[in-house]
Amino acid sequence: MTATVSPPLTSEDRRPTSPVRLSLVPDGSTPPLLDGAWWPRSRDLTAELPGLASVLDPLWGRITRVTVHPAQWPVVPRRVPVAGHVVQVRWFRFEQDEHELLLLSSHVGRWNLLVVPSWMPPAAAAWLMAAASDPRRTATGSSLVAEAARLTVTAGADRTGEAVWESEGGHGAGALVIPAWGRAVTEAPTERPERV
Repeated sequence: MTATVSPPLTSEDRRPTSPVRLSLVPDGSTPPLLDGAWWPRSRDLTAELPGLASVLDPLWGRITRVTVHPAQWPVVPRRVPVAGHVVQVRWFRFEQDEHELLLLSSHVGRWNLLVVPSWMPPAAAAWLMAAASDPRRTATGSSLVAEAARLTVTAGADRTGEAVWESEGGHGAGALVIPAWGRAVTEAPTERPERV
């Protein structure tokens, strides 16, 4: 399930300026490592966590604790007020993947989300969110971010090579160029013609 969800109205009856960018593994599947992905708009955990919790609380039960890796969050508060309750926050430098967020709900369960870096370009972030919510994948958050970085570099090299080819009179000038990470998300595999 991929969703962009807006949290409920705040106490001042104002809508938050931005919806939560969240992608979850489909219901009924058993994810091997990740339960989905979250793409926060900043590295301010105090500002970002309430929106995420307000969306996940009705789905997964009240989130009571969160663990993070300090490399992604410059300030890690001990507690964050969230929709009428407080979420305890802890950080682990060596025990937790740098690009994951662990959410715990008392008596309900635990969930791991890939934290897509807030500075990530939209196309790469979309690929990461789709990859993290694919229950067939068996990759950690850091390995997915590294793969997205490789695909971004490859796509840049492809565009450079195609630009040179086009400037030298290559066939198909003006054709749409889809970067490698875009193809991974948007294009279905095509069958190759049989050789005779």
